[in-house]
Amino acid sequence: MVWELAALAIFGWTTVELFALGGLPVLALGLGLAALWGLGCWRIARMGVYVSEYGVWVRGLVRSRTIRWREVEHIRLHQAAHGIGRLRIPSGMTVLIERTDGADVPTSLWAQGIDFHNQPGAFRAVYHDLRERHAAALRPATA
Repeated sequence: MVWELAALAIFGWTTVELFALGGLPVLALGLGLAALWGLGCWRIARMGVYVSEYGVWVRGLVRSRTIRWREVEHIRLHQAAHGIGRLRIPSGMTVLIERTDGADVPTSLWAQGIDFHNQPGAFRAVYHDLRERHAAALRPATA
């Protein structure tokens, strides 16, 4: 994070020097970009899937959504791929939440992600725990 801020500062400084820019508009633009960068870092640090007895909260970079357990039809693994048209590059397994209304909710749980890259067992454990919590939330309560 610090190296990104340093790179942003160097980029800003070289741009100002190269194009002989200055004054209040450049300062305002620099502060605005730094604030946007800070907000992006804050959102990235909090991305994830959070679980409670109420449901699951999926926090993304731009959007967050809460899904009640009874609105979840199925939690499954999804082979993600990125590309255009028929040119698709596989990028690994992710966890996908299927809602009862037919919509799919992608999560940031990715087998090759920073949290699981060197721990494939941890990815499987999180996936199974998420499925077990869904099943437990749908079971009728016994008194």
